[in-house]
Amino acid sequence: MAVSADALEPSGLMSPGSTVRSITKELQHSLDLASATSGDKVVTAQVSETGAREEQASSPSGEDTVGPQRPRSNSGRELTDEEILASVMIKNLDTGEEIPLIQAEEKLPAGINPLTLHIMRRTKEYITNDAAQSDDDDKVQAPLVDTDGGKLKQKTTQLKKFLGKSVKRAKHLAEEYGEKAVNKVKSVRDEVFHTDQDDPSSSDDEGMPYTRQAKFKAAHSFKGPFDFDQIKVVQDLSGEHMGAVWTMKFSHCGRLLATAGQDNVVRIWVLKNAFDYFNNMRMKYNTEGRVSPSPSQESLCSSKSDTDAASCAPEDPDTEDRNAPFRQVPFCKYKGHTADLLDLSWSKNFFLLSSSMDKTVRLWHISRRECLCCFQHIDFVTAIAFHPRDDRYFLSGSLDGKLRLWNIPDKKVALWNEVDGQTRLITAANFCQNGKYAVIGTYDGRCIFYDTERLKYHTQIHVRSTRGRNRVGRKITGIEPLPGENKILVTSNDSRIRLYDLRDLSLSMKYKGYVNSSSQIKASFSHDYSFIVSGSEDKYVYIWSTYHDLSKFTSVRRDRNDFWEGIKAHNAVVTSAIFAPQPGLIVPQEAGDSRHSTDHTEVLLSADFTGAIKVFINVKKY
Repeated sequence: MAVSADALEPSGLMSPGSTVRSITKELQHSLDLASATSGDKVVTAQVSETGAREEQASSPSGEDTVGPQRPRSNSGRELTDEEILASVMIKNLDTGEEIPLIQAEEKLPAGINPLTLHIMRRTKEYITNDAAQSDDDDKVQAPLVDTDGGKLKQKTTQLKKFLGKSVKRAKHLAEEYGEKAVNKVKSVRDEVFHTDQDDPSSSDDEGMPYTRQAKFKAAHSFKGPFDFDQIKVVQDLSGEHMGAVWTMKFSHCGRLLATAGQDNVVRIWVLKNAFDYFNNMRMKYNTEGRVSPSPSQESLCSSKSDTDAASCAPEDPDTEDRNAPFRQVPFCKYKGHTADLLDLSWSKNFFLLSSSMDKTVRLWHISRRECLCCFQHIDFVTAIAFHPRDDRYFLSGSLDGKLRLWNIPDKKVALWNEVDGQTRLITAANFCQNGKYAVIGTYDGRCIFYDTERLKYHTQIHVRSTRGRNRVGRKITGIEPLPGENKILVTSNDSRIRLYDLRDLSLSMKYKGYVNSSSQIKASFSHDYSFIVSGSEDKYVYIWSTYHDLSKFTSVRRDRNDFWEGIKAHNAVVTSAIFAPQPGLIVPQEAGDSRHSTDHTEVLLSADFTGAIKVFINVKKY
C-alpha cells in the first residue's frame, strides 16, 4: 500500500517539490534567532510521543546536563575502571563460558568500535572472532553409515578439517610473530604511521603517483574472469580524520561525499569539477541571506554553465595529481556532536543528517556552516534515513528500542513504535520499496518491517543460519534496499551478507568470505546494483557479483555465493566501503577514446579504523 499524500494528517507526507520551501520556511525564524544570539546555538527538537512522553532537560547544544555517577564500594570509595570491568560477568555466546568483562575485552579484536563495547557491557554477551569462521555449511556432517568404511570416511573428513584449520592457524601465528621479530626496530614507526609491510599505500610509497595497482586476491574456488583485478588507488584522503571512520555516504547527485566517525566531526568532500557550483551556492546564500539553501536535484543537473565553468577551474594548489577526483581538503567540516558519529543520510536537496553516540541527530545543509536543528533522543542513535519521497521526514533507530519517524519542520516525532522481545536494541534502519515500509535491524538478528503510513508492525525476518553457531541471530549492522526487485540486503555480525526476497521473505543469496564478527560494517550496492561491496575486519575490501553466473554453482548451493574478489590497501580494519553512485562524473570518457566506456567503470571508496580513506578506480577492458 503506497503512502498517500494525506495519510499522516495533520502532518501528512508532502511532495518533494514542496519539501525545500517547507523546511526552509519553518526553520528560518529559528535559524535567524540562533545566529543573532550565538553562533553555536542550535534549535533543539525534543522527543514527544503519544503514550510515552520522554522529557529531557537539554542545553542549547542538545547535551545532557547531568552525567552518570561512578559506582562506589561499600566504604564509599569510587571504583576504578579495572574494578568495574572485573566485577561484571559476561557470557561468550559461542561457548557459554562466563568470564569477567575485563578478560573479554582483552580477547576482542583490536579494531573494535565503542558502540560494540557499549552493547557488550549492556547485554553482558560477547562473541569471539572464531564465530566468523563458522556457518551452517561448515557444520553439515557426513551421513552416518553402518559400515566401518562410512564411519572412517566421516572421521577422516573431520580430521582433515581440524588439521586444515590448525595448520592455517599455526601458519598465521608464525607469520605474525616472525614478522614482529624481524621488524622490531620498525615497530614504533609502524604504530605511529599505521603502516605494515604488505600495504601498497605505506609511507615508503610517499611521492609516488596514485596509479599503482592495489593488492588483489580472490576466493580459491573462483578461477575468474575477474572484474576488479585492474583496480588502482587514485587518491588518498587520509590525514583529516583523527581516529576511525565509521560511516561514508555519497549525496544523491554523486558529487559530494560525507564521512564521519570517532573524532565527532562530519566532513564533506567535493569533486573538483563540482567545487565552483557548491562554492557559489554557499556564497550566494551567505551574501543574500534569504535565498533558499536548497536547490532542487533538477536545478543541479540542468545548470550546465556552472558545472562547465567549474571543470575549467585550475587545479588545487595543494596537489598536482590530475587523476585525483576530489579536492584534497574537505569542502566543509561540521562540528557540534560530542561523541562518535554512527550514521549519515543525504536528502535529494543537499540536507544532511548525522546520528551519534551523544544521543542526538543533527541536521545540516551544504550551503550553511552551522547546525540547523538538533533532535534529542534517549539513547545512542545507531541509524538514520531520510524518507525517499519526502525530505520533511526521517527515520531514526536507537538503542532505547524505539523507531521514530520525525517531522523536521515541526521538530517533533510524528510516529513511533517500539521493538518487543528481550533484546530491544535497534542497530540498523532504512526504508524499502520507495518508502512504503520502514525496516529495522536488531541486536538479536531480527529484521522488522513497519508500514510507514502508520508505523504499524507488518512482518519480520529472523536473520540466522539453520544450524551451527550462527543458528542464533547476530547483530544486524546494515540494511540496503534493492530497488525494482523487492529485495533487501542485510549485513550481520556472523560474517554473512544475505539478500532476501520481500515477496515471500525467502533467502535469495548468502554472500561469504569477509570477516565481520563485532564491527558496524555494512554492505552496499554498486551504482547499477550488479556488485556488492563491504569492508572487513581482516583489512580487505570484499566484492561479490550480486547475481553470479549460476553455472559456477552446484545444484545444492545455488543460494551460496562465496566467489569474492578482495582488495588490500589498508593496514587496519576496513570499517566502510562504498561504490560511487555516478562513476561517469569521476571518470568521464575522453573524446575519441573508445577503449573503455563509463558503463564498465566502477569508482570505489574505503575507510579504515585509523581514519585513512582511499579512492579506487576500476576500468574494465572489453
